[in-house]
Amino acid sequence: MTLDLNMDRISVSALGKVAVLFGGDSAERDVSLMSGDGVLAALRAQGVDAHAFDPSKRPLQALKDEGFQRVFIALHGRHGEDGTVQGALELLGIPYTGSGVMASAIAMDKITTKRIWLADGLPTPRWVSLRRDEQQRERVRTVPDELGLPLFVKPPHEGSSMGASKVMGYSQMQEAVELAARFDAVVLCEEFIDGQELTCPVLGDGEDAVALPVIEIRAEQGNYDYQNKYFTDTTQYLVAQLPSELQEEVQTLVLAAYRSLGCRGWGRADLMRRKSDGKLFLLEMNTSPGMTSHSLVPKAAQAVGVSYEHLCLWLLSQARLDSQA
Repeated sequence: MTLDLNMDRISVSALGKVAVLFGGDSAERDVSLMSGDGVLAALRAQGVDAHAFDPSKRPLQALKDEGFQRVFIALHGRHGEDGTVQGALELLGIPYTGSGVMASAIAMDKITTKRIWLADGLPTPRWVSLRRDEQQRERVRTVPDELGLPLFVKPPHEGSSMGASKVMGYSQMQEAVELAARFDAVVLCEEFIDGQELTCPVLGDGEDAVALPVIEIRAEQGNYDYQNKYFTDTTQYLVAQLPSELQEEVQTLVLAAYRSLGCRGWGRADLMRRKSDGKLFLLEMNTSPGMTSHSLVPKAAQAVGVSYEHLCLWLLSQARLDSQA
Protein backbone atom coordinates (compact mmCIF):
# COMPACT_ATOMS: atom_id res chain seq x y z
CA MET A 1 0.00 0.00 0.00
CA THR A 2 1.21 3.50 -0.84
CA LEU A 3 -0.26 6.90 0.01
CA ASP A 4 -0.26 9.66 -2.58
CA LEU A 5 -0.06 13.09 -0.93
CA ASN A 6 0.11 14.88 -4.31
CA MET A 7 3.49 16.33 -3.46
CA ASP A 8 3.88 17.65 -7.01
CA ARG A 9 1.08 20.15 -6.28
CA ILE A 10 2.97 21.80 -3.43
CA SER A 11 4.80 24.99 -4.40
CA VAL A 12 7.68 25.55 -1.99
CA SER A 13 7.96 29.22 -2.94
CA ALA A 14 4.26 29.76 -2.17
CA LEU A 15 4.79 28.59 1.42
CA GLY A 16 6.69 31.78 2.15
CA LYS A 17 8.72 32.48 5.26
CA VAL A 18 8.12 29.68 7.76
CA ALA A 19 8.69 29.48 11.52
CA VAL A 20 9.19 26.09 13.14
CA LEU A 21 7.98 26.50 16.72
CA PHE A 22 9.80 24.21 19.10
CA GLY A 23 11.22 24.15 22.60
CA GLY A 24 8.68 26.06 24.66
CA ASP A 25 8.29 25.91 28.42
CA SER A 26 6.38 22.65 28.95
CA ALA A 27 7.64 19.52 30.68
CA GLU A 28 8.12 18.08 27.18
CA ARG A 29 10.59 20.76 26.10
CA ASP A 30 13.44 18.31 25.46
CA VAL A 31 11.28 16.15 23.19
CA SER A 32 10.06 19.25 21.36
CA LEU A 33 13.63 20.35 20.72
CA MET A 34 14.35 16.98 19.10
CA SER A 35 11.17 17.15 17.01
CA GLY A 36 11.85 20.71 15.90
CA ASP A 37 15.44 20.00 14.90
CA GLY A 38 14.24 17.20 12.64
CA VAL A 39 11.41 19.20 11.07
CA LEU A 40 13.61 22.26 10.50
CA ALA A 41 16.29 20.20 8.73
CA ALA A 42 13.69 18.38 6.61
CA LEU A 43 12.02 21.60 5.44
CA ARG A 44 15.29 23.35 4.68
CA ALA A 45 16.48 20.33 2.69
CA GLN A 46 13.49 20.85 0.37
CA GLY A 47 14.15 24.53 -0.14
CA VAL A 48 11.68 25.95 2.38
CA ASP A 49 12.63 29.30 3.92
CA ALA A 50 12.32 27.83 7.42
CA HIS A 51 13.58 29.36 10.67
CA ALA A 52 13.80 28.12 14.25
CA PHE A 53 11.56 29.90 16.75
CA ASP A 54 11.44 29.08 20.47
CA PRO A 55 8.41 30.83 22.05
CA SER A 56 9.97 30.54 25.49
CA LYS A 57 12.79 32.81 24.27
CA ARG A 58 10.94 35.23 22.03
CA PRO A 59 7.45 36.83 22.03
CA LEU A 60 5.01 35.44 19.48
CA GLN A 61 4.40 38.98 18.22
CA ALA A 62 7.83 38.68 16.58
CA LEU A 63 6.29 36.22 14.12
CA LYS A 64 4.09 39.02 12.77
CA ASP A 65 6.76 41.69 13.03
CA GLU A 66 9.29 39.60 11.09
CA GLY A 67 6.91 38.62 8.30
CA PHE A 68 6.42 34.92 8.91
CA GLN A 69 3.66 33.59 6.67
CA ARG A 70 2.99 30.22 8.26
CA VAL A 71 4.03 28.16 11.26
CA PHE A 72 4.91 24.50 11.77
CA ILE A 73 4.06 23.68 15.38
CA ALA A 74 6.58 21.20 16.78
CA LEU A 75 5.73 22.08 20.38
CA HIS A 76 4.47 19.38 22.73
CA GLY A 77 2.46 19.73 25.93
CA ARG A 78 1.29 22.93 27.58
CA HIS A 79 1.42 26.21 25.66
CA GLY A 80 1.98 24.33 22.43
CA GLU A 81 -0.50 21.50 22.08
CA ASP A 82 -3.33 22.76 24.28
CA GLY A 83 -4.91 25.48 22.14
CA THR A 84 -3.05 28.42 23.69
CA VAL A 85 -0.46 28.98 20.96
CA GLN A 86 -3.11 28.15 18.37
CA GLY A 87 -5.28 30.95 19.78
CA ALA A 88 -2.38 33.39 19.67
CA LEU A 89 -1.67 32.50 16.04
CA GLU A 90 -5.36 32.99 15.23
CA LEU A 91 -5.13 36.53 16.63
CA LEU A 92 -1.93 37.15 14.68
CA GLY A 93 -3.54 35.76 11.51
CA ILE A 94 -0.69 33.32 10.81
CA PRO A 95 -1.75 29.85 9.53
CA TYR A 96 -0.40 26.91 11.54
CA THR A 97 -0.16 23.14 11.28
CA GLY A 98 -2.44 20.73 13.13
CA SER A 99 -5.72 21.07 14.94
CA GLY A 100 -7.44 24.35 15.78
CA VAL A 101 -7.99 25.98 19.15
CA MET A 102 -10.92 23.92 20.43
CA ALA A 103 -9.79 20.49 19.24
CA SER A 104 -6.29 21.12 20.60
CA ALA A 105 -7.64 22.17 24.00
CA ILE A 106 -10.01 19.21 24.22
CA ALA A 107 -7.48 16.58 23.15
CA MET A 108 -4.93 17.92 25.63
CA ASP A 109 -7.37 17.21 28.46
CA LYS A 110 -7.59 13.43 28.75
CA ILE A 111 -10.66 13.61 31.00
CA THR A 112 -12.66 15.84 28.65
CA THR A 113 -11.54 13.66 25.74
CA LYS A 114 -12.90 10.57 27.50
CA ARG A 115 -16.23 12.26 28.18
CA ILE A 116 -16.66 13.21 24.52
CA TRP A 117 -15.68 9.77 23.29
CA LEU A 118 -18.12 8.09 25.67
CA ALA A 119 -20.87 10.49 24.56
CA ASP A 120 -20.19 9.36 20.98
CA GLY A 121 -20.21 5.70 21.95
CA LEU A 122 -16.44 5.19 21.62
CA PRO A 123 -14.68 2.86 24.09
CA THR A 124 -12.16 4.13 26.65
CA PRO A 125 -10.95 2.60 29.94
CA ARG A 126 -12.86 3.36 33.12
CA TRP A 127 -11.41 6.18 35.20
CA VAL A 128 -11.60 8.23 38.37
CA SER A 129 -10.51 11.88 38.58
CA LEU A 130 -9.19 13.37 41.82
CA ARG A 131 -9.33 17.12 42.43
CA ARG A 132 -6.93 18.74 44.91
CA ASP A 133 -9.41 18.31 47.74
CA GLU A 134 -9.83 14.60 46.86
CA GLN A 135 -6.15 13.64 46.99
CA GLN A 136 -6.05 12.83 50.68
CA ARG A 137 -5.02 9.32 51.71
CA GLU A 138 -8.54 8.30 52.80
CA ARG A 139 -9.95 8.95 49.29
CA VAL A 140 -6.91 7.79 47.34
CA ARG A 141 -6.88 4.37 48.97
CA THR A 142 -10.44 3.68 47.71
CA VAL A 143 -9.57 4.12 44.00
CA PRO A 144 -8.25 0.55 43.48
CA ASP A 145 -11.55 -0.74 44.86
CA GLU A 146 -13.30 1.07 41.99
CA LEU A 147 -10.86 0.37 39.14
CA GLY A 148 -9.02 -2.76 40.24
CA LEU A 149 -5.27 -3.36 40.22
CA PRO A 150 -2.97 -2.69 38.55
CA LEU A 151 -4.02 0.77 37.37
CA PHE A 152 -2.45 3.91 35.93
CA VAL A 153 -2.16 7.30 37.62
CA LYS A 154 -1.32 10.27 35.42
CA PRO A 155 -1.72 14.03 35.01
CA PRO A 156 -4.50 14.59 32.46
CA HIS A 157 -2.78 17.52 30.73
CA GLU A 158 0.67 16.03 30.06
CA GLY A 159 2.06 13.75 27.37
CA SER A 160 5.13 11.59 26.81
CA SER A 161 4.23 9.66 30.01
CA MET A 162 5.27 12.66 32.13
CA GLY A 163 4.22 12.14 35.76
CA ALA A 164 2.57 8.79 34.98
CA SER A 165 2.85 5.68 37.15
CA LYS A 166 1.68 2.09 36.91
CA VAL A 167 0.36 1.19 40.35
CA MET A 168 0.61 -2.47 41.35
CA GLY A 169 -0.69 -2.22 44.92
CA TYR A 170 -2.52 -0.04 47.43
CA SER A 171 0.75 1.05 49.05
CA GLN A 172 1.90 2.76 45.82
CA MET A 173 -1.23 4.85 45.28
CA GLN A 174 -0.40 7.91 47.38
CA GLU A 175 3.08 8.30 45.93
CA ALA A 176 1.72 7.98 42.39
CA VAL A 177 -0.98 10.60 43.03
CA GLU A 178 1.56 12.98 44.54
CA LEU A 179 3.84 12.57 41.50
CA ALA A 180 1.00 13.29 39.05
CA ALA A 181 -0.12 16.25 41.17
CA ARG A 182 3.26 17.92 40.59
CA PHE A 183 2.20 18.37 36.98
CA ASP A 184 -1.55 18.95 37.30
CA ALA A 185 -4.15 20.12 39.79
CA VAL A 186 -6.39 17.18 38.85
CA VAL A 187 -5.11 13.59 38.80
CA LEU A 188 -6.45 10.93 36.46
CA CYS A 189 -6.62 7.32 37.67
CA GLU A 190 -7.30 4.90 34.84
CA GLU A 191 -8.20 1.24 34.56
CA PHE A 192 -5.32 -0.94 33.36
CA ILE A 193 -6.03 -2.79 30.13
CA ASP A 194 -3.87 -5.90 29.79
CA GLY A 195 -3.04 -6.49 26.14
CA GLN A 196 -1.46 -5.05 23.01
CA GLU A 197 -0.36 -1.42 23.00
CA LEU A 198 -1.23 0.17 19.66
CA THR A 199 -0.99 3.56 18.03
CA CYS A 200 -2.41 4.85 14.77
CA PRO A 201 -1.66 8.20 13.09
CA VAL A 202 -4.18 10.15 11.01
CA LEU A 203 -3.60 12.69 8.24
CA GLY A 204 -6.16 15.12 6.83
CA ASP A 205 -9.48 16.69 7.74
CA GLY A 206 -13.01 15.47 8.39
CA GLU A 207 -14.37 12.84 6.06
CA ASP A 208 -11.23 13.09 3.93
CA ALA A 209 -8.97 12.09 6.82
CA VAL A 210 -6.90 8.94 6.28
CA ALA A 211 -5.58 6.54 8.92
CA LEU A 212 -1.99 5.41 8.45
CA PRO A 213 -0.84 1.87 9.29
CA VAL A 214 -1.27 0.73 12.88
CA ILE A 215 1.87 0.29 14.97
CA GLU A 216 2.16 -2.24 17.79
CA ILE A 217 4.52 -1.13 20.55
CA ARG A 218 6.49 -3.71 22.50
CA ALA A 219 8.54 -2.15 25.27
CA GLU A 220 10.84 -3.91 27.71
CA GLN A 221 8.75 -5.45 30.49
CA GLY A 222 5.71 -3.69 28.99
CA ASN A 223 6.96 -0.35 30.32
CA TYR A 224 6.59 2.24 27.53
CA ASP A 225 7.69 5.17 29.65
CA TYR A 226 9.52 8.43 28.83
CA GLN A 227 12.93 6.73 28.76
CA ASN A 228 11.78 3.89 26.49
CA LYS A 229 9.94 6.29 24.18
CA TYR A 230 12.86 8.56 23.37
CA PHE A 231 16.19 7.35 24.68
CA THR A 232 16.49 3.59 24.18
CA ASP A 233 16.60 1.31 21.16
CA THR A 234 15.13 -1.76 22.86
CA THR A 235 11.47 -0.87 22.26
CA GLN A 236 10.05 -2.66 19.21
CA TYR A 237 7.69 -0.93 16.77
CA LEU A 238 5.83 -3.40 14.57
CA VAL A 239 4.40 -1.39 11.69
CA ALA A 240 1.46 -2.73 9.68
CA GLN A 241 1.92 -6.27 10.97
CA LEU A 242 -1.56 -6.80 12.39
CA PRO A 243 -4.02 -9.03 10.51
CA SER A 244 -5.82 -6.94 7.88
CA GLU A 245 -9.23 -7.25 9.55
CA LEU A 246 -7.85 -6.01 12.88
CA GLN A 247 -5.89 -3.27 11.13
CA GLU A 248 -9.10 -1.98 9.55
CA GLU A 249 -10.99 -2.19 12.85
CA VAL A 250 -8.37 -0.08 14.61
CA GLN A 251 -8.21 2.45 11.77
CA THR A 252 -11.99 2.82 11.69
CA LEU A 253 -12.12 3.43 15.45
CA VAL A 254 -9.24 5.92 15.35
CA LEU A 255 -10.83 7.91 12.51
CA ALA A 256 -14.06 8.09 14.51
CA ALA A 257 -12.11 9.29 17.57
CA TYR A 258 -10.25 11.91 15.50
CA ARG A 259 -13.44 13.27 13.96
CA SER A 260 -15.27 13.17 17.31
CA LEU A 261 -12.81 15.71 18.74
CA GLY A 262 -12.82 17.88 15.61
CA CYS A 263 -9.14 17.32 14.84
CA ARG A 264 -7.56 18.38 11.57
CA GLY A 265 -4.21 18.27 9.79
CA TRP A 266 -2.76 15.34 11.64
CA GLY A 267 -2.88 13.45 14.92
CA ARG A 268 -2.13 10.13 16.53
CA ALA A 269 -4.38 8.02 18.71
CA ASP A 270 -3.02 5.64 21.35
CA LEU A 271 -5.09 2.63 22.30
CA MET A 272 -5.04 -0.82 23.87
CA ARG A 273 -6.41 -4.16 22.65
CA ARG A 274 -7.47 -6.28 25.61
CA LYS A 275 -5.90 -9.72 25.64
CA SER A 276 -8.90 -11.49 27.13
CA ASP A 277 -11.46 -10.59 24.47
CA GLY A 278 -9.77 -8.46 21.79
CA LYS A 279 -11.78 -5.33 22.67
CA LEU A 280 -10.20 -2.01 21.72
CA PHE A 281 -9.95 0.94 24.13
CA LEU A 282 -8.94 4.50 23.20
CA LEU A 283 -6.43 6.10 25.56
CA GLU A 284 -5.69 9.55 24.15
CA MET A 285 -5.35 11.69 21.03
CA ASN A 286 -2.13 13.55 20.31
CA THR A 287 -2.65 16.64 18.14
CA SER A 288 1.03 17.58 17.90
CA PRO A 289 2.76 14.20 17.71
CA GLY A 290 6.47 13.74 18.10
CA MET A 291 8.73 14.01 15.07
CA THR A 292 11.95 12.64 16.59
CA SER A 293 14.00 9.70 15.31
CA HIS A 294 11.94 7.44 17.60
CA SER A 295 8.56 8.96 16.72
CA LEU A 296 5.69 6.92 15.40
CA VAL A 297 3.98 9.10 12.79
CA PRO A 298 7.09 9.10 10.55
CA LYS A 299 7.40 5.31 11.00
CA ALA A 300 3.80 4.77 9.87
CA ALA A 301 4.15 7.21 6.97
CA GLN A 302 7.31 5.49 5.76
CA ALA A 303 5.36 2.21 5.63
CA VAL A 304 3.10 3.71 2.94
CA GLY A 305 5.90 5.28 0.95
CA VAL A 306 5.95 8.77 2.50
CA SER A 307 9.40 9.95 3.56
CA TYR A 308 10.04 12.05 6.65
CA GLU A 309 10.91 15.04 4.45
CA HIS A 310 7.76 14.75 2.36
CA LEU A 311 5.63 14.28 5.46
CA CYS A 312 6.97 17.52 6.96
CA LEU A 313 6.44 19.42 3.72
CA TRP A 314 2.89 18.10 3.29
CA LEU A 315 1.96 18.98 6.88
CA LEU A 316 3.29 22.49 6.36
CA SER A 317 1.26 22.86 3.18
CA GLN A 318 -1.90 22.08 5.19
CA ALA A 319 -1.36 24.95 7.66
CA ARG A 320 -4.46 27.09 8.15
CA LEU A 321 -6.50 29.15 10.57
CA ASP A 322 -9.80 28.12 12.18
CA SER A 323 -11.53 30.64 9.92
CA GLN A 324 -10.11 28.83 6.90
CA ALA A 325 -11.01 25.31 8.02
